[in-house]
Amino acid sequence: MQTSSDRHEYPAHWEADVVLRDGGTARVRPITVDDADRLVSFYEQVSDESKYYRFFAPYPRLSAKDVHRFTHHDFVDRVGLAATVGGEFIATVRYDRISADGRAATAPADEAEVAFLVQDAHQGRGVASALLEHIAAVARERGIRRFAAEVLPANNKMIKVFTDAGYTQKRSFEDGVVRLEFDLEPTDRSLAVQRAREQRAEARSVRRLLGPGSVAVVGVGRTPGGVGRSVLDNIRDAGFTGGLYAVNKAFPEEQKDLDGVPAYRSVRDIEGPVDLVVVAVPVEHVPEVVTECGEHGVQGLVVVTAGYAESGPEGRERQRELVRHARTYGMRIIGPNAFGVINTSADVRLNASLAPEMPRPGRIGLFAQSGAIGIALLSRLHRRGGGVTGVTGVSTFVSSGNRADVSGNDVLQYWYDDPDTDVALMYLESIGNPRKFTRLARRTAAAKPLVVVQGAGSAPQGHAVRATRLPHATVSALLRQAGVIRVETITELVDTGLLLARQPLPGGARVAIVGNSESLGLLTYDACLSEGLRPLAPLDLTTAASAGDFHRALSEALADEACDAVVVTAIPAVGEGPAEDAALAEALRSAAAGVPGKPVLVVHVELGGLAAALSAAASTAPQVASKAPGAEGGAHPFRPAERLPTAVAEQAATGVAEHAASAVAEHAPTVAGAEQAVAAVPASEQGGLIPAYPAAERAVRALAEAVKYAQWRREAVDPGRVPEFEDIDEKGSAELIGGLLARGQGHTLGVEETCELLGKYGVDVHRALPAPTPDDAAEAARTLGYPVALKATAPHLRHRADLGGVRLDLADEDQLRRAYAELGELFGTPQELRPVVQRMAPRGVDTVVRAVIDPAAGAVLSFGLAGAASQLLGDTAHRLIPVTDREAGSLIRSIRTAPLLFGWRGSTPVDTPALEELMLRVSRLVDDHPEVVAVTLEPVVVAAHGLSVLGASVRLAPPPVRDDLGPRTLPVY
Repeated sequence: MQTSSDRHEYPAHWEADVVLRDGGTARVRPITVDDADRLVSFYEQVSDESKYYRFFAPYPRLSAKDVHRFTHHDFVDRVGLAATVGGEFIATVRYDRISADGRAATAPADEAEVAFLVQDAHQGRGVASALLEHIAAVARERGIRRFAAEVLPANNKMIKVFTDAGYTQKRSFEDGVVRLEFDLEPTDRSLAVQRAREQRAEARSVRRLLGPGSVAVVGVGRTPGGVGRSVLDNIRDAGFTGGLYAVNKAFPEEQKDLDGVPAYRSVRDIEGPVDLVVVAVPVEHVPEVVTECGEHGVQGLVVVTAGYAESGPEGRERQRELVRHARTYGMRIIGPNAFGVINTSADVRLNASLAPEMPRPGRIGLFAQSGAIGIALLSRLHRRGGGVTGVTGVSTFVSSGNRADVSGNDVLQYWYDDPDTDVALMYLESIGNPRKFTRLARRTAAAKPLVVVQGAGSAPQGHAVRATRLPHATVSALLRQAGVIRVETITELVDTGLLLARQPLPGGARVAIVGNSESLGLLTYDACLSEGLRPLAPLDLTTAASAGDFHRALSEALADEACDAVVVTAIPAVGEGPAEDAALAEALRSAAAGVPGKPVLVVHVELGGLAAALSAAASTAPQVASKAPGAEGGAHPFRPAERLPTAVAEQAATGVAEHAASAVAEHAPTVAGAEQAVAAVPASEQGGLIPAYPAAERAVRALAEAVKYAQWRREAVDPGRVPEFEDIDEKGSAELIGGLLARGQGHTLGVEETCELLGKYGVDVHRALPAPTPDDAAEAARTLGYPVALKATAPHLRHRADLGGVRLDLADEDQLRRAYAELGELFGTPQELRPVVQRMAPRGVDTVVRAVIDPAAGAVLSFGLAGAASQLLGDTAHRLIPVTDREAGSLIRSIRTAPLLFGWRGSTPVDTPALEELMLRVSRLVDDHPEVVAVTLEPVVVAAHGLSVLGASVRLAPPPVRDDLGPRTLPVY
């Protein structure tokens, strides 16, 4: 766009889509010479008052000179950005570099004057705040460190934009003008402000999709059947509380309704606003529909149409264009190839999905990318069953399909402060932005449980996100560190979610077991041991136990201060029927309500009656006056479940959400039996739903996850601190790193450079002197002092003492020369062995400390014991950097081989405080200097007193871009 020779190349990387305060989107991009007409049109729509605030005088129109000035930029000293919707300007911001005396300047001047102008119709949407974040990022990139702004005292809105941003600033008043100056370096407060705004904006954008006031379905067939018609029927039959419209350009002009739903040929023809549009037209007609929706002011789209990234390269480009097209008009998209969305709130009752049944209202939020998983989750949690799941139902459900725009991160932002959601369940086939997801998950998990099944797939087709280099297991460990409850299957997802939805969190790992079956009690006991719980001896009530016996035993167990949770095991007695099941359910419920505060679970063996009774006991669920055709007694009057295969077949036939067609059969075995995990409804606010499970292992596994999550919640209250070390030379390290990086883009440091850099952070590495000949080895040993070690450092022998390439405790020159000869006989010439001599360190436990900066997940610190066994078992623990003192301690204790550090089988405990300090110093090094992209300390020998770092390597490189520290943006496609 910029063609003059005195201008820099157009900075396309400054373009970004942002979510505004009201949930709509806008496009931020540099202003160019081609924008003259847009600028004039924009200015004409600004009120005289806003113009006065901008120019401090009446300024009715822009002169030709003004237009030239405001559209010609060099993108270094003079920069202008515009926020656009529908291709038209809604706000502008510019900076001009100035000198100390306020005159126009060039680099190295590091101050700039900044000014905004926002169209009146868009004031209050957070446009200026978003533009400030982006212009500040641009300024930092161009070497500007400080902004100055002059504002009239009456312009309170603009003063608030600057003061609320969180930057370090100072204010002065002179000649009737408020002058604000603020540094552009991000601060803890500015980042907190930015992330709070991000949360509110993204949550609002999802809320507009899940709680619309009106919905139009585009692509509704004139006859029953087809995807569009099915979605329309589902919305209508669910009792949607807002306006509903059917749209099809093939409708005759005289047709005014379709089965009682107002019918139109185009979205443009609908009188009044339309908040949400479900798009179910063939893929070639989608762009036309998007344009109609954008011009009508639609807020969001659910695109169920297939034929996008899942279909190949052409589809990927079609998907990118779909997202760009929708965002041009400020709309967000769920999909394409989506299964749909559901909101069971009584104020909304929206089923804009291909699910023919509205799930029962409840407190569980569900997110799945594929329709297949969505069907599996909904069918197990909410499909008929005579009260099998009670009212532990769904609050909201999102199946995002190709996840081209709205993602799991957005839905997390919504659930974080959604009063209708107590537990969030997510099936993630991939995590496109692990760094952001981990940040959001940590905040959400501190408020409500977040249970995740994480697939090992790559980013969704068509996404331009950084791929993580971390192993799947490492990402899983980092998620657990953030408070995420990681489970492996959909069965575990449902089991754990049902427990957390209504039972209190356990105060510890002590589990009481009571029941009428000794063998089932012992199975439960063993399962508890396997999951790391601390079970008490099972109490066998015998098979003759009555409901009263169960009530007394459960009440006593709950009242016992030595118990944190109770598992009730039950088997049916001969001749028992529904009456006995109901009595037992009521006994358990009343006992749990009498001593609240501890979780209660039931393990039953083929007790269908008890499962239903537990669900129905003291139920506060709405009573059904009559049964729906084909429904079992007491079931909610859903439409018959047998419609599900028909709907799926229709999807497959039309190519919409085609992955759902095979999902029911493919995934049903995975969740078989999950529908038997039931819950009882409390009679009072103190009681909780009592989940029941058909197997001891499933109940105990869910309880174990609740125990670990509760422990995380307790520890999250005081996460510890990142300590300061007085002997760290941060400035000297920066100078050393800068000089080393000047040699090239990526640089693995030599031995001396590694020791020097680590030494500046208090990490002392034992010197290892090369020994290319026996005489060199003897000279090195005299320099270091006996006893010494002789090591082969060839790649195939390095850190492999088990292969025999190391000789230890060599007390004199004779032993050293004999060892040198032995290594040569066994492994080859010195040129092949690359031998070194090193001073002996005190004996201890060999460990490994590593740090790496991953482009997607961020900086990660890892710890494990050295040796092939630990590597083969994958016994390594991980924490995100910066690591606190408490996290360093938990990192050491979280590996399975940790007992070796604490005196296992009579061995001497080692100096773990010294090990914790070492890891904290490495964490500080990587956090302070992101150019340090990899550090490996191996081995680190931890003795009874102190430790010795015997090997180290450091790699430097330009750090990956920290998108979490930059301005708010939506993913780029």
